[in-house]
Amino acid sequence: MSERPAVASRPGFLDSFFKITDRGSTVPREIRGGLVTFFTMAYIVVLNPLIIGTVKDGSGQYVGGGTDPTASIAKVAVATALIAGVITILMGLVANFPLALATGLGLNAFLAYSVASKMTWADAMGLVVLEGIIILLLVLTGFRRAVFEAVPRQLKIAISVGIGLFIAFIGVIDAGFVRRPAAPTGPPVELGVGGSLRGWPVLIFVVGLVLIVTLYARKVKGAILIGILAATVLAIVVEAITNVGARTTDNPGGWGLSVPALPDNWFSKPDLDLLGEFNLFGSFEKIGAVSAILLIFTLMLADFFDTMGTMTAIGAEANLLDADGNPPNAQRILIVDSVAAAAGGAASVSSNTSYIESASGVGEGARTGLASVVTGICFLISMVVAPLVTLVPYEAATPALVLVGFLMMTQVKGIDFDDLEVAIPAFLTIILMPFTYSISAGIGAGFVSYTLLKVVRGKAGQVHPLMWIVSALFVVYFAIGPLGDWLT
Repeated sequence: MSERPAVASRPGFLDSFFKITDRGSTVPREIRGGLVTFFTMAYIVVLNPLIIGTVKDGSGQYVGGGTDPTASIAKVAVATALIAGVITILMGLVANFPLALATGLGLNAFLAYSVASKMTWADAMGLVVLEGIIILLLVLTGFRRAVFEAVPRQLKIAISVGIGLFIAFIGVIDAGFVRRPAAPTGPPVELGVGGSLRGWPVLIFVVGLVLIVTLYARKVKGAILIGILAATVLAIVVEAITNVGARTTDNPGGWGLSVPALPDNWFSKPDLDLLGEFNLFGSFEKIGAVSAILLIFTLMLADFFDTMGTMTAIGAEANLLDADGNPPNAQRILIVDSVAAAAGGAASVSSNTSYIESASGVGEGARTGLASVVTGICFLISMVVAPLVTLVPYEAATPALVLVGFLMMTQVKGIDFDDLEVAIPAFLTIILMPFTYSISAGIGAGFVSYTLLKVVRGKAGQVHPLMWIVSALFVVYFAIGPLGDWLT
């Protein structure tokens, strides 16, 4: 009997829709990558409520309404998870890119402590919605993508490298491995507490990092996810035995954010009262048009370039960039990100933006939007399964950020450090991201110095017209503080 001819298998729906095979990935890798990204950035569901849910706005009310911060925290947590889940799924389905989004750290604190005190929280969220709409218009007109494509390739590489250092710095800081010293006259940062590592949580971080690096070096599939889960289990066991507790001034060796312990209640009913709590033009009435416009400009510039840097870094790590350093579906990525900013304001949880922690999922193998869909679903589940987020402490998740920082750092070899016109801007971009704790500040310093060096060396004609415009905007951005004081 003759053998039946082999029939080529057809790709399944997921493979065809997300182009999984075309990008050299598999469904299991995408799922693992999505899970890793979630566990690496899930802290935002706990941290965002602590930042914006515990402050009072200009009307004396806690964010989220009422006079009880506990109720406000619960409402903010649910809304944070909801918007992160929906927008991240949208990123996966529309842009097919392994990028997750959630409330932006830094901007949320800026809004809570610097803006909300001058107006109601709803007014402040109106500013965020306006900023998101303006960025969306800039994307739809092609301006935002044109700016992105005008950036020289080596500066894009510098952005990726800088973000690599930034994400590694975030990892060691959040884990308590590196900290701000208690003495005001000491160095700005130090190893552990007083120059030495203290507490079981830091040991969990070290064990997790060693495990992830070892598994990755031996090319074990799922190295990052295995490391996070193993460190989490070990953390739960250690807490059950030693009762370490949360990190405080009196307990510097405690857990950084959430204490890993099995909860009494695994489920909670989500409260969605915050959705729609924004006042579009209330800020103009409270602080005047000039001050409101300056605040919108500040928010817009931070969102505008944070995402540009993040999607470049993610694309480079996933090997998805084209010859000019642009990721696939860049326009769609920018559209979803712009919608995310407005959606965060409309849900009263602050502007949502792209998360560099997505690189941890890419390090696990994610290459498509399926990973984002998985991450988004996990965020939605966390709305009702409360322990899903609080079980994983900083110290178990942050080792992934350190490894990913190394992977992104390897791109530095693509920068020509013999060419001062590129080398100095690249250097400033790289170091200022972690030093200022701001992606936008690093990008701005790189752009401004690049344009300046071209001018002083008589090569102004080589600067793209959009680079001139953006550099001028960054000069205004860096001067926004004294400028605002002068105008008000």
